[in-house]
Amino acid sequence: MVVICRKSVACALTAVALSFTTPASASAALPPPSPADFAAAVEAARTPAAIGVARTNFRQVHGVEPKTVAVADHGVAAYVLNPDFVRGVPGAPAGVLQYIAVTATADTGVRATLRANPEGAGHWTVGSVFSGDDEEALSARLGKDSVLLNEPQINGWYELTPSGVVLLQASLPQSPVGTPLPLAEYQRQVQSRYGDKLPGSTYEKEHKIGFTQAEVAPPADRSTAVWWLSAGGLAVLVLAAVLLRRRYSQRKSTPASEGSSPSK
Repeated sequence: MVVICRKSVACALTAVALSFTTPASASAALPPPSPADFAAAVEAARTPAAIGVARTNFRQVHGVEPKTVAVADHGVAAYVLNPDFVRGVPGAPAGVLQYIAVTATADTGVRATLRANPEGAGHWTVGSVFSGDDEEALSARLGKDSVLLNEPQINGWYELTPSGVVLLQASLPQSPVGTPLPLAEYQRQVQSRYGDKLPGSTYEKEHKIGFTQAEVAPPADRSTAVWWLSAGGLAVLVLAAVLLRRRYSQRKSTPASEGSSPSK
């Protein structure tokens, strides 16, 4: 399990995974998690191990030792940019479900996001925790039929609608925040940014930025390569930005903890 600080200057690797795409009906082509999946993700976030890693995040990032940790009774589906969409594969959706975010709140008021990933039919596990509650906060800005889409290469979050995207926030914004961008134009932009740096490309094979594939919170389709680490000069810039926001520690240093309670 991985503990991640969104806001601290820290260290090393960043990576994200992906899979799916579509020109005109992006979110319509993205089947949402079932109610059973959401329930299983929340249940996974309430396990002693998950609560323990949330406590570690609170301790490492905020310097607090909460007496109680409340875990939300709902989750937020987080999608990630799909390499097939970048390639322009016909009918491929813009994003694929990567994880369900569940917010944990300490009795001091600080929050962390537990990322629950699918591990086989109907089973979800928490593999990492981020400080803050970005996914939940941003989901409140989504319209009907919209989903939350992450472009990890720029540490960016979009509202993905059936017709396009709207940038909500990013470390390295490539379009104006809050301005609708037609899906076809977004596809052209990401193809221009990453089209020659996808899995199997010469760029990836030559490991241009000095390291190979790594995994952080794998997506539902584990066969999809963690490709954005090879996303060229832009990824190099992103490392500088994202690593100012994120800190990693291994699960073996994370104690399990009892005693969660549902948030109101």
